[in-house]
Amino acid sequence: MSPVLAGVLQLLALMVALALAYRPLGDYMAGVYSSPKHLRVERWIYRAVGANPATEMRWPAYLRGVLGFSLVSVLFLYLLQRVQGSLPGSLGFASVDPDQAFNTAASFVANTNWQSYYGEQAMGHVVQTGGLAVQNFLSAAVGLAVAVALVRGFARHRTGELGNFWADLVRGTVRILLPVAVVGAVLLVACGAIQNFAGIHEVGQFMGGSQQWNGGAVASQEAIKELGTNGGGYFNANSAHPFENPNGLSNLLEIFLILVIPLSITRTFGRMVGSVRQGYAILAAMVGIWVVFTALMMWTEFRHGGPAFDLAGGATEGKETRFGIGASSIFSVATTLTSTGAVNSFLSSYTGFGGGIAMLGMQLGEIAPGGVGSGLYGILIMAVIAVFLAGLMVGRTPEYLGKKIGTREIKFAACYILITPALVLCFTAVSMVMDTPLNSLTNSGAHGFSEVLYAYTSGANNNGSAFAGLNADTQWYNTTIGIAMLLGRFLPMVFVLALAGSLAEQKPVPMTAGTLRTDKPLFSGLLVGTIMIVAGLTYFPALALGPLAEGLAS
Repeated sequence: MSPVLAGVLQLLALMVALALAYRPLGDYMAGVYSSPKHLRVERWIYRAVGANPATEMRWPAYLRGVLGFSLVSVLFLYLLQRVQGSLPGSLGFASVDPDQAFNTAASFVANTNWQSYYGEQAMGHVVQTGGLAVQNFLSAAVGLAVAVALVRGFARHRTGELGNFWADLVRGTVRILLPVAVVGAVLLVACGAIQNFAGIHEVGQFMGGSQQWNGGAVASQEAIKELGTNGGGYFNANSAHPFENPNGLSNLLEIFLILVIPLSITRTFGRMVGSVRQGYAILAAMVGIWVVFTALMMWTEFRHGGPAFDLAGGATEGKETRFGIGASSIFSVATTLTSTGAVNSFLSSYTGFGGGIAMLGMQLGEIAPGGVGSGLYGILIMAVIAVFLAGLMVGRTPEYLGKKIGTREIKFAACYILITPALVLCFTAVSMVMDTPLNSLTNSGAHGFSEVLYAYTSGANNNGSAFAGLNADTQWYNTTIGIAMLLGRFLPMVFVLALAGSLAEQKPVPMTAGTLRTDKPLFSGLLVGTIMIVAGLTYFPALALGPLAEGLAS
């Protein structure tokens, strides 16, 4: 079987599996967030944190819950790393340096999982399992909660109440993420991923010295790392490491885990607003972008010209032979179009255009299908922009899901789409004119610029992947990328929740003959066009200096 055909068949198998899971998982999640009942274990958690799940919150109270919980999470994870050297199960590793501890705490709480350290050489079992893996669950649950709050803003009328943050957080963790992650971990163990608390041991001689490996609860962390679109690996090689991702079957399973919630939540959205066709319209936009990006990535990696590429059958440098070009391309697009950031290949070794595709996937806002929760609220913001533009073209007050999109709503949406590009471009520009950040570059020219642009794009968009040619373990990059991750995660949430509160206060607007039908293919096309235009106008100059220049020169 040719490598190209193998890649296409894997893509088709993945799409079938996602289609089979779409309806049951989407309906189940809608039921989770709509049910008035609370499980016994949930009631125990509410009592422990002093929360009343029956209390409805307006958007400022909901936001305080999000920010307060996340602040406590950052402080806890920071302190856990700082005292690691005194903890049992540390495997002899020292406490983490302050700037690295801040960066890692910000990264995992912001659902980014940017790692400027070697996981197997810096973090013991307690930090990996009790700190990082726990945040993989909680940060994903926060994203789900904010997305559900925005959906309630569209679904509710004449009230500013958006639900209860603590109830949404606990339900997302206990009823959705935990059960699916447990099943995923068992399947990964069956595929060959390791799951233990073994210490460091030598496995033989390597290049004149001893080679050492440490075990860990890898399969369980790998499952939630992908399911929660987190991406941080137990090992530095991430999902290219055979302990995390042993074979082609586990690779396909991990891609499925990455995509299943972000795609299925569009069904949840449709159910909660009372029209599943609205969910299908959003799904069509997501899937359309994802399929096109995957096809482009496979084409540029298989067909890039040159004698070496022709002999190898494509751009094989930096890709695991057990996966090949096709599976590596599918994986890289899945992780950069979501907020996952996991890698099973070396992105810096991709062709110039291939690296540009991965970078553009993040710069779209990671909304196709995006992160757990964040993908849905991101694309709904773009839907608001799309109906606003359509309203301008026909001279009519824009409406979406029976809600008028007025001056207040469009200001919230505009602020949302401006935050991340401002962080990415400003931090990149400052880094390129300072001597200290430039000393971290492995490459010069267009590729060196791409390394810096990719780092801040990944951080501010809460992705976490890297070109890896950049030495990011410095005080400058640890601090600035940490700030970009926190601001890129939580500032947009402010405007999402403010928009949700504004929409929930409105009375429903009846549909007329002049109302734009947002459940039709025409709207899906308008939405895709809006996404591409906004991202293109924002990032094209920077992309032209980096991956486009490199791709055209090669």
